[in-house]
Amino acid sequence: MNTTRKSILTNALLATVGLFFFGFGVYLTIQANIGVGPWDALSLGLSKTFGIKYGTASITVSFIILFIDIMLREQIGIGMVLDALLVGKAVDLFNYINLVPLQQKLIPGLIIMIAGMFIMGFTQYLYMKAGLSCGPRDSLLVGLSRRMKKVPIGVISICMLAVVTFTGWLLGGPIGIGTLICAFLAGPIMQLDFKLVRFDATQIKHQDIITSFKILITGDNKVTVEPAEQADASLLKSEDVTPPAL
Repeated sequence: MNTTRKSILTNALLATVGLFFFGFGVYLTIQANIGVGPWDALSLGLSKTFGIKYGTASITVSFIILFIDIMLREQIGIGMVLDALLVGKAVDLFNYINLVPLQQKLIPGLIIMIAGMFIMGFTQYLYMKAGLSCGPRDSLLVGLSRRMKKVPIGVISICMLAVVTFTGWLLGGPIGIGTLICAFLAGPIMQLDFKLVRFDATQIKHQDIITSFKILITGDNKVTVEPAEQADASLLKSEDVTPPAL
């Protein structure tokens, strides 16, 4: 529970570490060179079209979504802001270091892609465990589902990702077999990672940013901590992945 300054700062650090290495997972899926997830295709398409770095494009997309989340009255947390700021720039850093060369063959590309997705799944555990909210894209999905109650959330997710993928393709983002792998395997791989570390994301009570700052400012450990309305979203983070970052 984030009820003291120390616990909030400790968990913010945990979320930061998780999101940073989530960015490494995203970097690997890009270097696999067989297509990327829908949200990454959009960011890479924007990067290509406007001549900006991936990180800048990712942050831009994240904050646009964050603004929509606010309009939808979804709960905003410190972790959500960290997600928007960190993941894209972490990818830029790893790209600058050039740890893994861009793959030119399918099999090595598939191996790098799957490795990246497993890293993303594990680092999501670190990020979600902090209890400082989920990512902007998760909240967008949940927010839309709240306002279209007659439409199954799975249908909303498919439609949203289809629009994102198509837009990314129009902008020149890399669409390929890796895009399908991300779309269909990111969720199961994340759940497998969670099972390995015995983590139940549905049991995490996320804290909104206002409550967090009240505690940071006053140091009052008696501030009421309400569960985030987007608790269900913790099982939906399969977009970059998205990345943190995601």
